[in-house]
This record gives sequence, C-alpha cells and structure tokens, in this order.
Amino acid sequence: MEQKFFLYARKSTDVEDKQVLSIEAQITELRALAKQEGLIIAEELVEKQSAKIPGRPIFNQMLERIEKVTVEGGQAYGILAWHPDRLARNSVDGGRIIFLLDSGKLAGLKFPTFWFENTPQGKFMLNIAFGQSKYYIDSLSENVKRGMRQKVRNGIYPGLAPVGYLNDFKTKNVVIDKNKVEIVRKAFELYAQNNSRLEDIANFLAQAGITTRNGKTMKRDRVSYILSNPFYIGFFRFRKELYEGRHEPAVSKKIFDQVQEILRQRGRPHHKVKNEPQAYCGLLKCGTCGMGITAEVKVKKQQNGNVHTYVYYRCTRKNKLIHCSEPFIRQEALDLKISCLLQKFSLKPDWAEQLMQMLSKEKLQAAQSTAAFVQETRISIDAIQHKLQRLLDSYLEQDIERETYLKKKSQLMLGKKSLEEQSLRLEQKRQGWLEPMQKWIKQAENLSNIRPEGNLFEKKVAAKEIFGSNLALSQKQLQEGGRLWAGGKSESGASAPQSAKTLPQMHWAALRAAHQKISKIPESLVLVALPGIEPEFGG
Repeated sequence: MEQKFFLYARKSTDVEDKQVLSIEAQITELRALAKQEGLIIAEELVEKQSAKIPGRPIFNQMLERIEKVTVEGGQAYGILAWHPDRLARNSVDGGRIIFLLDSGKLAGLKFPTFWFENTPQGKFMLNIAFGQSKYYIDSLSENVKRGMRQKVRNGIYPGLAPVGYLNDFKTKNVVIDKNKVEIVRKAFELYAQNNSRLEDIANFLAQAGITTRNGKTMKRDRVSYILSNPFYIGFFRFRKELYEGRHEPAVSKKIFDQVQEILRQRGRPHHKVKNEPQAYCGLLKCGTCGMGITAEVKVKKQQNGNVHTYVYYRCTRKNKLIHCSEPFIRQEALDLKISCLLQKFSLKPDWAEQLMQMLSKEKLQAAQSTAAFVQETRISIDAIQHKLQRLLDSYLEQDIERETYLKKKSQLMLGKKSLEEQSLRLEQKRQGWLEPMQKWIKQAENLSNIRPEGNLFEKKVAAKEIFGSNLALSQKQLQEGGRLWAGGKSESGASAPQSAKTLPQMHWAALRAAHQKISKIPESLVLVALPGIEPEFGG
C-alpha cells in the first residue's frame, strides 16, 4: 500500500517581502521528491511563523490529525519537509515528533536535504539535527542582542526616534528633523518659564502640527514624557541604563534641568477640570480683592437654531474677608485692552535699527578670552571620564552591584554634561548676552504688529514677561501697580514700575520710560544715557 504524507512547508515570517521565495522553493523541491520516490501527498500545509517557541497552529493541527488517524485504526501518515529545522527549532516540538515515531503513530519522515530512517540511529541523528536547529536560533538571538548592545555602546539609539528626530535608514542613526525640532525646543523653553501647563504645551504643539498619529492633541502624560526624555540633551536609556548618544541635542542641559524641576514641583497630573481654563487664565488678578481671575464658557441658543459661545472673565471671589462685586468682562473686550497695552511697549523701527547696529559693533569688539576657565573645566571632564572607566571596571569585576553601577553612572554622565555646557558657556561668555538682546529687540519691535483676535497664548506669554504677576483687572480696566490703563492709556505718573524685579521686566520698564521721556530729552540720550547715571540692570 502506498504511503501517504503531509507536505509541510514553513517560513519564519508572514511579511510578504521577506523570504518570499522560501515557500515556493520548498514546495517545488518536495513535490519533486514525492514524485521520485512514489509518495502520495495527502495535503500540502503552509505555515508562516517562527518555530523558536511551541504553539504553531497548523503544525499542531497536523500532529493531532496524525494521532487521531492511528487511534481510529487508520494507516499512519508521514511528514515530508525540506529540513528538520522546518519542523522544529525548540525542544518541545522536536521531542513530540520523536515520541510519535517511537509510538508508531508517525510512519516516517522524508527530507530532500537530510537522511533519515525510522531506526535508533536515524532518530539519534534526527535528535542531533533538532538540537542543532535550536542551537542556531539561540545563537542568532544572542548575536542580535550582542549587536544591539554594541550599537548602544557606540551611541546609536536602537529604537524609533522621538518627536523632533528622524531615523536615517541609510546611516542607521538618528538625525534632526528640521521641521519639528525648533517646535520641540520652543516647547521646552515655554515650560521652563513656569507659566504654562502641560495642556498649554500640548495645545502649542498641536497648533504647530505636532499631534498624535490620529491627529489629536497629545494628552498630559505624553507631553510629560517628552519633556522628561533625556534624549533631547544627547542621552538615551536602554534597558534602564543611561547612554551618551551620537545624535545632536535639541535643548540645553540648563533648560532641561529647569523643566525637570518644574515637573517635580508640580507632582502628579491633576484630573481635567469641567471648565477648560482659557487663554488669559493665570495672567490677571482682581483689583478689588486680589484673588485670581478665572473664565467661564457660556453657550447661548437662539430660537432660530443658531448657537453662540462666549467666554467671560471674572474674579474667583475666594477672599472671605472682602465682598467682591467686580463685573464680568467678555474675552473680546479683554483681548482688545491687552493688545492695546502691549502695543505701548513696542520698539520704534528706527530705535530697533540703531540698537541692532550697536549690537553688531559690540559683537566685533568682543574678544575677551576665558581660556583658563575652559581649561579647568576640561580637566574636570577628563577626571569624570576616568571615573566612569573605573566604575565600569569595578562593575565588570563584580565589585559593585548593578543598581549601584547604574545610579552612579547616571550621576557622573549628567555631571559631565553640565560641565561640558558650562565650558561652552564660558567660551561664549563675552557674547552670551548679545543673542538674547537681539531676540528681545525683535520681540519688542513686533509688539507694534499685535492685533486683537490674534494668538491669545502668545499675548499671554508677552504680558507675563512684561508685567509678571502685577497686572490686575478692576471695573473692566487693566491696572498695573496701582496705575489704571484705560483703552491703552496710563492715567497716572510716568515713572517705571517699582515692582519690576526680573531683568526682562526691567528692559520693558526702561522701554516704557523711554517712550514717556522722548519729548523731554534728546533721542540720543534715550538710546544711550550719559555715562555714570545709567542703572546697572545686570547687577
């Protein structure tokens, strides 16, 4: 009686462009072998799954059918395969096949590339073949892991690049995404100012085109993950260990540390409130009781079916000692007043041009050397590098535990990064103020272009920088330090605010004072005062 065989062909992946000829080649060779030896193919079975671990459905169904036929008294089937490694690469499946041969439930095995007879010697050689197959797949896994570890040691990130970066498949490295990295850097800088919530950063990213894969605004936890990812300062974590990457950092270590401190201070994320805070929340205080100004969204439905949404700002009225009766104000009216107020702090175009010329001259004259400080920092960096090597040697010699090694390595690498940035700042110390000053001049000049209904978030940031927490709302008018601003005009004295404490607020105060004095003193003395009488803003 002719023997019936199951033809079993397998490849390790179900991706069509990988091993695409494997199945076709196996089936062709196996059909030729069956014809040559006069074997009957009962059924052709094709599986696209790795045999590294047990659990292949088609393979298991084939063995179950073989067992069922012999139990019911039918003729035992054999298996026709390209090589023993097509049947098993793990000890469970290999042992199961040998057991079926021992019990007579499996009639035999046929391979074009491997000799086998159902004898003790044949089963011994088959067992060796299964063992070699398992050894190959285990070694392949170890080789892949070893290559991955070496790639990480070389500073190449082995995963999907985060937002602001791209995976360069030609160089197998991570490169800057020029279209998004500036947006991510701006997000870090905004959060470092401690004036924005995680929701504000998510909205900022969404407005700039950075969203989830579904096109939705990122959640708080996703934004928090981005802001706490050391990848953006040149490091990355692999299996809980910190490595120094070869990719270009997107933000400075100083900004990154400020962001981490703010994240720690704010603690775990809060639940989303019912009324989503509006753009100007957190900017103003009540002029009567000193409490914060909040916002409410009101929806009005007309009889004709039209729906209108309005935003009103009012005092939170949380002061139990003062009965506050400050009225509501519409967002459009408040926006108009803030826009007019910001325009009063704009820099005249001719002033901006002269200041830019002065900065250019200062940049050419800046040549003071800080070589001694830089050299001292370099020595400290080299010392840390030696410590890292000694720490690695101690870990390899098993003198310290892995947790201790990882913690100490992280501390040393972060300290090294701080020193490297300190060295860079020292080299640029003489010119370090020029770029911020140039940025401030452009910002002040652009304030003249602010219009109502513009970007409310940018206006809030500008107003916060100019006034800090000194801006109040009283009887639908803006107040600053006791002075009333009605429609953009100051109704009190011309002196700069005494409450301005930070350096940026001093710049804005000086600019406002210059506008007020332009009619009293020569314009040249507005831009550059007489020697010896100017305030030392940098002190």
